[in-house]
Amino acid sequence: MQKNYKDKIKYNGGAAMMVLVIFFVLISLTILIGIVTPTVREYRIASDSFKSKQTYFLAESGVEDVMYRLKNSKQVGSTETLVLGSSTATTNVTSIGANQKQISTLGDTNSLERQIDVVLNTATGVSFNYGVQVGQGGITMDGSSGVNGNVYANGPIIGSTSSFITGTAISGNSPSLAADQSNGTGTPANNIDFGKTTATQDIAQAFTVTTSSPLNKVQLYIKKVSTPSDATVKIMNDVSGSVGTVVYASGTLSASTVTTSYGWIDVAFTTNPLLAVGTTYWLVVDSGVSSTKYYTIGGTSSNAYTNGKSKIGQLGGTWTTTNENIIDYYFNLYLGGVTGLIQGSSLSQWNQLSVGTSGTGTAQAHTVNYTEAPGLIYCQSGTGNNKSCTNQADPSYVAYPVSDANITGWKTEATTGGVISGNYDVSGSSTAHLGPKKITGNLTVGASGILYLTGTVYVQGNVTVSGSAKIVLDSTYGASSGVLVADGWLDLEGSGQLNGSGQSGSYILFATTSNCDISYCTHNAIDISGSAGSVVLNAQNGTIGFTGSASAKEATAYKLSLSGSTTVNYQSGLTNMKFNSGPSGTWSINSWQEAE
Repeated sequence: MQKNYKDKIKYNGGAAMMVLVIFFVLISLTILIGIVTPTVREYRIASDSFKSKQTYFLAESGVEDVMYRLKNSKQVGSTETLVLGSSTATTNVTSIGANQKQISTLGDTNSLERQIDVVLNTATGVSFNYGVQVGQGGITMDGSSGVNGNVYANGPIIGSTSSFITGTAISGNSPSLAADQSNGTGTPANNIDFGKTTATQDIAQAFTVTTSSPLNKVQLYIKKVSTPSDATVKIMNDVSGSVGTVVYASGTLSASTVTTSYGWIDVAFTTNPLLAVGTTYWLVVDSGVSSTKYYTIGGTSSNAYTNGKSKIGQLGGTWTTTNENIIDYYFNLYLGGVTGLIQGSSLSQWNQLSVGTSGTGTAQAHTVNYTEAPGLIYCQSGTGNNKSCTNQADPSYVAYPVSDANITGWKTEATTGGVISGNYDVSGSSTAHLGPKKITGNLTVGASGILYLTGTVYVQGNVTVSGSAKIVLDSTYGASSGVLVADGWLDLEGSGQLNGSGQSGSYILFATTSNCDISYCTHNAIDISGSAGSVVLNAQNGTIGFTGSASAKEATAYKLSLSGSTTVNYQSGLTNMKFNSGPSGTWSINSWQEAE
């Protein structure tokens, strides 16, 4: 009989195994969830932290982008936006005072926000302390022309019957055209930092002179790192081959005239001692100490200067002789010069040059003739004056407020914005915005055209403004001033003007490197025949000629000629003229912080 195996199969078996599997799966899931949940949480935290840092750095980038534009006179709006992937940085720029701006940047990445607030101050720029300052070419005033303010000349001041100076007139003894001592030309073999540490705070260079003549000025081939303070330059005695304690003369190395590139910088002395031939003296530059703000001076090698050696160290402390037989500093020393002269019309004592007003104002020069002043007349000799000479040491040479290094720096700044080949014209009633920019040809603004400067502009040719045309600083300059620099002449005709932004304290500084005088050029370096506007004029290699009813806020030149009813109206704000870019001034950080 065949067996039926189906009767032996059990269908209720395996339940225990199923229960075990289910429990195993549940336990595994519980363990897995316990492991994965904190991992996911940590991942989210790490991701948020990364995005937060990304947002912060993007916010910093927004701040730095706007700061770069401000410092380099590039266009910047009141609101700027940076986008990086899904992240954005929105920057708002707000003026919070005459010379302050606040930059606030809000970074956002998927609703994760970080904000940075920065406050910028405008650093001090070039200072103009006189209504008129001229070099050895001096100043001549004809007709009823004059200066409302003080005049300082390193040459003669000559006036006619009706000409006037409402402040003090000083004619200093001008320096010799040739240096008695000179060391260094071309690219320096050595670059010596000083003012960086206490051990290298000051530098000293020994020298002797070949002519017994009054000390006048010194030139240093120097540059700076960041914004060091003014330094003091001294002429001191020698004691046993080192710097002594006697100070014969001192002057100020103005930090604003030094740039971050090498340049020859003038330093004038407040006294003019007679230096003896064969006697060793020390030229000392005494500076402050900062590891981030200091000076660098060029130096020759192999003891190239044979009339003295160099030292570095601290005045009144320790000097090191490490380099004294290797390095000599770049310098030029000037002695002598022409004595100062102030003189009115020499026909009779009644045709006097008028100096001073309202009971104040003095005349100061080695020789003063045919001059009337309410205050004292300081001179060694004089005739035809309203009072006799009061004896006082002769006024000395005063350096120009703008250095060649300043001008070179402005040219470099303008070039960073690009180059326009050939001439650039703004004519008719059209308007244009320009800067920073270099123009290889001439700049002409005519008829009723208006050119708005949005940055420093460098013109290799000539500049002409005629009719009722204007060159004006863009409103973004605020209370700061801007620069227009040229290698050629400036011709300002009719009612053409050069003006600041419209805010108080804002001016255009027009500087030219031209050495032209009308006697040997078709133009002076600067010719003004109308009201020039809110402009400061600088032609320290050439002549500025004012004719008719021309006027300006300040004028600096090698030679100055005023005729007709010309006036220069000095404004006291020029003693602290501020620039928001360029080598003479910049936006500096007042505060930098993250906002809640």
